[in-house]
Amino acid sequence: MKTDPILQLKNVDTFYGAIQVLYDINVEIYDGELICLLGGNASGKSTTLKTILGVCRIKRGSVTLAGERIDGKPTKHIVSKGVAIVPENRRIFPRLTVLENMEMGAYLRTDSDQVRSDIEKMLELFPQLKERLHKPGVVLSGGEQQMLAMARALLSNPKILLMDEPSMGLAPVLVDRQFDLIQEVNKRGTAIFVVEQNANMALSIANRGYVLQTGSIVLTDTAQNLLNNPMMKKAYLGGGAHPSHE
Repeated sequence: MKTDPILQLKNVDTFYGAIQVLYDINVEIYDGELICLLGGNASGKSTTLKTILGVCRIKRGSVTLAGERIDGKPTKHIVSKGVAIVPENRRIFPRLTVLENMEMGAYLRTDSDQVRSDIEKMLELFPQLKERLHKPGVVLSGGEQQMLAMARALLSNPKILLMDEPSMGLAPVLVDRQFDLIQEVNKRGTAIFVVEQNANMALSIANRGYVLQTGSIVLTDTAQNLLNNPMMKKAYLGGGAHPSHE
């Protein structure tokens, strides 16, 4: 018997005011999966994440988390139910220490003993953060800030982790390391939905992928099939990531 998706967008239309930006979006992510959403600038990738988080309201369709409708709910409610995000450009708290940034991720939790244990697990996963635990976030490199943003999000103990352009602004060698870490987090049991322009890199670690073009999903398949798809090779697999301005 097939289980319900951890996260499902069904027939979703999203508008900015009178302007429609997402058209009939259908996405399913199951427990333990690593799914990528690919597309170029202004394709609607970031808007899809904002729709999940309740920042953008839908006019048709539904968004469900573990079978519960979350569309129309406040963002705080959605986060409390188990959705976390590593935002584009990381957006850590620069004046707070690494430890304080991590603790912010657990601000809705009441199991303080388990939080301390989970912080130790994050420091094992991201050992560079342990060396800078009491340093302000502003002194971290771009790669270290990305690790901190991931650790902060994971400390909310999410059902699903959303990641918005994790390769943005990172040197190529750091991009490889970043995607290794994303894969490791997924192997430890966290479902991940990653939005990314670097299609080759995203598909190399994903189970399945969706391709978004001007607000509509034009292709979905296993990651391996997408890597071998002639349309994908022509449109998306010729280069790496480029800055997004969605």
